[in-house]
Amino acid sequence: MTTGTTGTTDEAPLFGPESQFGAFFDDPRWALAVIRATVLEAAHPQIGAALADNSTFVAHPWRRLRNTFLSMRRMFDADPAVRAREAARLNRLHARMSGYDSRGRAYDAMDRATRAWVVATLFESAVTMCRLSGQPLDQDTMERLYAEYRAFLAALDGDAAELPEELNDFWRYFDRVVEDELENNEAVRVILYRLFDHLPAPALLDGAPTLWAAGRAVVGPLLGSITVASLPEAYRRRAGLPEMPGTTALMQGVYLSAGLTRFLPEGWIDPGAIIETLSLAPDSDDPRARTVTALRAGMERASALLRLLTPWSGGSGPEPAASAATGATEATGATGATGASRRSAEEFFRQVLDQTGDGHLDWPDLAAMARELSTRLDLDEPDETRLYDAFAAWWRELQAALDTDGDGRVSADEYAAAVPCLAGPALIRVAEVLFDATDKDRSGTIDADEHRALFRTAFHRDLTATTGGTYDRSAFVGDFLAFMSGRRGNSPYDPLLADA
Repeated sequence: MTTGTTGTTDEAPLFGPESQFGAFFDDPRWALAVIRATVLEAAHPQIGAALADNSTFVAHPWRRLRNTFLSMRRMFDADPAVRAREAARLNRLHARMSGYDSRGRAYDAMDRATRAWVVATLFESAVTMCRLSGQPLDQDTMERLYAEYRAFLAALDGDAAELPEELNDFWRYFDRVVEDELENNEAVRVILYRLFDHLPAPALLDGAPTLWAAGRAVVGPLLGSITVASLPEAYRRRAGLPEMPGTTALMQGVYLSAGLTRFLPEGWIDPGAIIETLSLAPDSDDPRARTVTALRAGMERASALLRLLTPWSGGSGPEPAASAATGATEATGATGATGASRRSAEEFFRQVLDQTGDGHLDWPDLAAMARELSTRLDLDEPDETRLYDAFAAWWRELQAALDTDGDGRVSADEYAAAVPCLAGPALIRVAEVLFDATDKDRSGTIDADEHRALFRTAFHRDLTATTGGTYDRSAFVGDFLAFMSGRRGNSPYDPLLADA
């Protein structure tokens, strides 16, 4: 019997829920493996540079986690059409990422050897997670898993030639890259020493900053130490990453504990549902919102009690003055003239505009917005290209109007001094592209079904529709411009571009 990329009746398929990858997907250990793989990816010079310039994982890590989870699920879907569509989307996304790092070295997200390294880290981290949790893979299972990851790479690149055909050769390839190419770069340091220590709260926990900060103060350094201890010794030595005494035993204990979840009844752990729930806001119309609201109320009470018991507090939630400034901004139109509105403008700059979290607004930030909108709305190539072109035109307008010192980017101060310039003709084009992508029947209005598809599926919220159950172009464009120019907070777009 012939063998295809999806397997036969005589062997496990390479894709779908019956694949070896499918068996790992609902495994809590997979979260530890993905974090480890991300560090090994970031340590590659090309990937590290691309992450530093283009990624939103610092400012919006939970959103990045959700998108990565959904993409992996699609790439291992049993339906070839689903895999092909996701591969095409990823290739369009990566084709827009190229440039130079701080040392003048070129990077290109479409470089085939670099993309092969991403797949290699995922496979090797899956094998390592099983070994560290006391359940090492046998040779046959490891061979099957490796075949699945090579098929994954082939779905992206057309073939898997950049990864060795044989598993024994893979280990020599992996050791060579670790020894000769990986480095301790900015992206690695941000993940290990900034992201874990300053991880913003997901939407679910945003109302309990003290409780979140207290938990993060313990879990953040712990997670960083476990990740470092799990990395290949050759890389730790070359990168000069310190390993605290006892960390190895702690790491093995965490992996072993996570591995015990295999005894839980099937279906008890659903990572997709967990990630979606963490992304919900209490005022969402999602059926799970009532439970989320009750849970969040309890967390807020616990946070208030903790604040009374200790003088230390922190977190990512806004201070009362910032909340008041937001209300003032909505009332006055956010001119930036007063101290209160200026604070609100700076908050909007940090939460929405500065997508990469580097403290400035430039093209990668707007490209990240276009990427997120395209992903959430599942746009086809023509609409996606129109959206990117509209954002590029908006960036040119912003640069001309706000970049007063001519350094090629916009600072928070430059933005706060000229907020009204944000809502120019190019931003209207962005809104119109989104409207056209939602108006599937080209009726000139978004009907009830299109309205639900956009704001419930993509944004997890409802907008108040215009009379007759429709939402016309003018109302849509006006609402989007009010949000993107910082004049309106708490809009349905918050979960899309502002939530971490």
